[in-house]
Amino acid sequence: MRVLLYSKPFWPMVGGVETYARLLAQGLAREKGYEVTVVTAAKGPSTPSPMLAANVRIVRAPGVPELWRIIRRSDVVMLAGPVLVPLALSLLARRPVVIEHHGYQACCPNGLLLFEPEQSVCPQRYLRGDVGLCLRCNWKTMGPLLSVASLAGTPIRRWMCRCAAANICITEHVSRRVRLPRSSVIYYGLPANDDVARPLPAPGNSRPVVFACVGRITGEKGLPILLKAASILKTEGRKFALRLVGDGPDRLECERLARQLDLGDRLVVTGFLNGERLRQELEDVSVVVMPSIWEETAGLAAMEQMIRGRMVIAADIGGLSEVVGDAGLKFKPGDIVGLADRMRQILDAPAIIERFGECAGKRASQLYRQEQMVARYICAFNAVTQKLHFK
Repeated sequence: MRVLLYSKPFWPMVGGVETYARLLAQGLAREKGYEVTVVTAAKGPSTPSPMLAANVRIVRAPGVPELWRIIRRSDVVMLAGPVLVPLALSLLARRPVVIEHHGYQACCPNGLLLFEPEQSVCPQRYLRGDVGLCLRCNWKTMGPLLSVASLAGTPIRRWMCRCAAANICITEHVSRRVRLPRSSVIYYGLPANDDVARPLPAPGNSRPVVFACVGRITGEKGLPILLKAASILKTEGRKFALRLVGDGPDRLECERLARQLDLGDRLVVTGFLNGERLRQELEDVSVVVMPSIWEETAGLAAMEQMIRGRMVIAADIGGLSEVVGDAGLKFKPGDIVGLADRMRQILDAPAIIERFGECAGKRASQLYRQEQMVARYICAFNAVTQKLHFK
């Protein structure tokens, strides 16, 4: 089967979608009878990454005629997100299209379901017909022209998603939000490897509990909530360390807030890390904290740490809450005192770190494995191509 996997971002870019697309391409290429072509807008080498199978073909930034030819020779087109041009071309070519929804682009003009500038969860105003509020939401961040354009493009994108052969949502939460026909849920899957965190020595005076947040430093990730919760604990005289592993547009603002809260002796901001440097930085992390204020569609960073056997504290919101399940501690999103309570609970009884870490590892091993993800996509591809043959 010839599979076209279109992912606008891709290796060597690093992020959740990039990781997902790479792992799916890698897994499919290992299957007998599968020929995988990755098409991406991302610049980079056309030769496969050492992390990809050698027989994965990568086509970068093709023009419309070349993209049309690749689509025409494919048996199934797999899109990482409802990207307008390849989606339209695939439907015109009458190829079975499978769309993976890792965001809310099919039901929200900004794709986040986050109402600006208040940064509150949107109660799906677009699907309710409140388009005036959608314009207002995007006006400040996008400007008038882009705000109008994004709003105008949403019904076209949604209509084409309804024409797709299958819509794959990365959590049940996303499925409920996008409300599209022929939907199913396939969780992200991570490879089985030796990247299991070593057991942590018991916290004590020489080794404090290390809390860390991993990912892009952006407003919707809720990092000020974590910093303010940490400030409460420092005021109480608690011993702990805090680490922000990542980078992003709001890094300077977070660092300013940390200085205002006098967290300089507790906080380290590492900047962007990957590979061996990232593994080393996370080796002594006791608990991963995900304080998001928006409805995360899944939370790949949480999955990655769960599969390593690390404990997670997460905001009880969206797909992030679904991913963590009962294998971690949760708090009400935006609740600074609630997060401080959860962190205090760990500082008072650090033995729960190991217990929850084991639960997290078991849950991740059962639900978030690469081979499971690939097998379910193969079933989806077989189903849509068989339907095409029967028509």
